[in-house]
Amino acid sequence: MRQFNLTLAALATTTGLVAAQSKAAIEKQLQANGLNIALLNSTINGPLATTDCSLLCSTINLFYPNRILTQNEAAFTNWTESFWSQQQEVVTPRCVFEPTSAVEVSSALLLAELFSCPFAVKSGGHAAFGGSSNIENGLSISLGGLDEIVLSDDQSVVSIGSGNIWVDIYDYLEEYSLAVIGGRVSTIGVGGLTTGGIFIANVETSAPGGISFFSQEYGWACDNVVNYEVVLASGIVVDVNIDSYPDLYWALRGGGNNFGIVTRFELSTIQQGFLWSGSLIYLSEYTTDAIDAFYNYGLNAASDPKSAVIMNWAYDEGMFLAVADLEYANTTVNPPIFQNFTVIPTVENTMANRTLSEVTDMFQESNPDGLRESYWTATFRLSKDMIAFLVDTFEEEAIRAANATGYIPALVLQIISTDMTTQMQKNGGNALGLSPVDGNLILLNLSFMWDDIADDNLILDILGTITNKSIAYAKENCLYKEYLYMNYASQYQAVLPSYGTENFNKLKDVSAKYDPFQVFQKLQPGYFKLSSQPPNTTYPTYD
Repeated sequence: MRQFNLTLAALATTTGLVAAQSKAAIEKQLQANGLNIALLNSTINGPLATTDCSLLCSTINLFYPNRILTQNEAAFTNWTESFWSQQQEVVTPRCVFEPTSAVEVSSALLLAELFSCPFAVKSGGHAAFGGSSNIENGLSISLGGLDEIVLSDDQSVVSIGSGNIWVDIYDYLEEYSLAVIGGRVSTIGVGGLTTGGIFIANVETSAPGGISFFSQEYGWACDNVVNYEVVLASGIVVDVNIDSYPDLYWALRGGGNNFGIVTRFELSTIQQGFLWSGSLIYLSEYTTDAIDAFYNYGLNAASDPKSAVIMNWAYDEGMFLAVADLEYANTTVNPPIFQNFTVIPTVENTMANRTLSEVTDMFQESNPDGLRESYWTATFRLSKDMIAFLVDTFEEEAIRAANATGYIPALVLQIISTDMTTQMQKNGGNALGLSPVDGNLILLNLSFMWDDIADDNLILDILGTITNKSIAYAKENCLYKEYLYMNYASQYQAVLPSYGTENFNKLKDVSAKYDPFQVFQKLQPGYFKLSSQPPNTTYPTYD
């Protein structure tokens, strides 16, 4: 074995990925984490001249045996197949590390820096594009083992490991008649949803993203985090809250995976029992009525903060349908706020009183695993004409891929009400750049599913066309709001600059302060970084 002898200069020139902190500083923190540095020095062939992820995987296995999954194992295949979208499944890391504590996450991060090996972090894996929470030929850190759930003695705060999925938290809290502001699809991970506006080190997306059924009353998920446990680039594990690190606390609330790896969230609980919820499905002949109902809901949403509406237009089995997903935060049947929807004749009505877990399981059924997925987003000022334009443009463009295998395109609209944006101002505010002075807004999510990679370019062209036409129409009619919701954005959209110049620059300042060597910009390349460029600048062509 060659003696390990990696200097700061060697680290800085290995691949140009990151000018890392000194070897001595990394070794000191690894020792503080309980690792035997003598074992490290006696087993690694060095000096390192290039990135060596294979050697990194072997080294992690020395310290944490049976916690590394490698490409020749069935468990590795099972792990890659656990992702929601096909695009994420086909990404193949060099190895997968499954930590069970924040200290183990710290050690893996420091070793990745030492070897200049790119990495990704996975919570639930509910992202629509490849590389979001997985990485080709690098180290994937899977947080599934961080699954503790602990309720405080006074039941006001629940401590949640980042490896949990939302349905497990809801099931746990149900016996106490409590809930938290979290995801609306049962298998979404806590991690990605809560820092994307709404988690940080990882990313989870779905048609109902980080917005909650209870967001009018309490704000988004990021607005209800009392404390984050975060592994910084230095390997130090810190508790981040409004008193300890107010600038980092602000940045974590919407800034994505740019500041550290969140290993635990402490969330405020709310009193919550059954919800009156379900779907109303309308034939296309009632599209105008559905547009009117949704517009009127947007005007009046703030008058009843217990209400939530997700309005969908979808193409399935040769026909366009409109679907109103309605949720009310108690057992009131057909509250007045929903009566514009309930008077429209339906082809199907599933409204009933359900537990929160049951509601999220229903959403999971409409978000199946294993398909190709793409999300695109934009935000507009509330206008009936804007809604009608979105529906008309969606139906005109979506039909172009009618023959694609397994094709289910959806136009998903939600209201960002002034109640929500008022709640966003609490606890020092968040990074999203939204304010009650914006008025009621329409949040667009184009959510397309299909089976065959051969249809990618056509469908991405459709998505880009709908988005671009809608933004152009909004700008022409003074209806455009420059804000992109991270959990719904495509890999061709630059999210963080849309928070506004002041907030974007402040996020970069926070990153420079807590990650001076820019580890999370250079070694963790996936998802939305602190750049004016989107994750993917090469747009596919379609003839």
